[in-house]
Amino acid sequence: MSVPSGLILYNKNPGVTSFKALNEIKHALGTGKVGHTGTLDKFANGLLIVLAGRALKLSNWFSHLDKKYIGTIHFGIETDTLDPEGSEIAGAPVPSREKVEQVLASFTGEIMQEPPAYSAIHVNGKRASDLARSGKSPEMKKRSVTIYKLELRSWQPPYAEIFVHCSSGTYIRSLARDIALAAESRAHLCSLVRTQVGGFKLEDAGVGRGEIEKNFLRPVDKTIISALGLPWFEISSNEAQNIFHGKPLSGILKGKSLFSKCGQPAEDTGLINEAAVFCGEELIAVINKTEKSWSYNCVLG
Repeated sequence: MSVPSGLILYNKNPGVTSFKALNEIKHALGTGKVGHTGTLDKFANGLLIVLAGRALKLSNWFSHLDKKYIGTIHFGIETDTLDPEGSEIAGAPVPSREKVEQVLASFTGEIMQEPPAYSAIHVNGKRASDLARSGKSPEMKKRSVTIYKLELRSWQPPYAEIFVHCSSGTYIRSLARDIALAAESRAHLCSLVRTQVGGFKLEDAGVGRGEIEKNFLRPVDKTIISALGLPWFEISSNEAQNIFHGKPLSGILKGKSLFSKCGQPAEDTGLINEAAVFCGEELIAVINKTEKSWSYNCVLG
């Protein structure tokens, strides 16, 4: 029996870990070959992009997509986990709305962010969260992330609802902590909803409320490849077999045109360095250009 392959837009409920959500999907699809492209904290809810079967080879292209969130900051109390499940470690007066709005501008653009100690990041070969739970204080090195848009949506002290559009790797828990510190307060993130990953929206998620079924598995078609920003080549079934056998791409792609959204020809200006390869509606491979020639990156055979 063939292993189901494709993509699921999953609406994770709060109180469920990303790992547990995957177990439910594995059971529904009857396969263990299932993985997400970016976790959501247990207390959070919203969009998880889940890949199954051969589509798992495409995880890297999904994991780097930008994301959008709506979060609620609870000012006045900071917890060790920076979320509602942690223990209080610090308190401070709740700032004014004007003060919060004043500091938000300093958190847009490229910023250096210190990830939470309670995270899956590895420090000296061990998860930071495991070190933190054992009573140690892992050294969390700051790293560059980008905040494309940051808005204060509502203010009901001590709560502030924010909208965040950010790069992959951004921790909204850390953002809430740092906004509070800049506003001369302390805070934790008490709720979080991921509303979008790249061009994939929470409103299009078909599962997540107990109705996981195989028919929610979407093949990775040209629409999805377009959402990843990749153009594509179209080849014949014989040429697809040549790819599966590892034959040089130069002969297979000779004279073929690149296509983009809506099936329109894509002009190769020399800046295109990645592309997909389709045989009809079946995704065969993702390839990349080195100097002037194409080479294999990921074959889905």
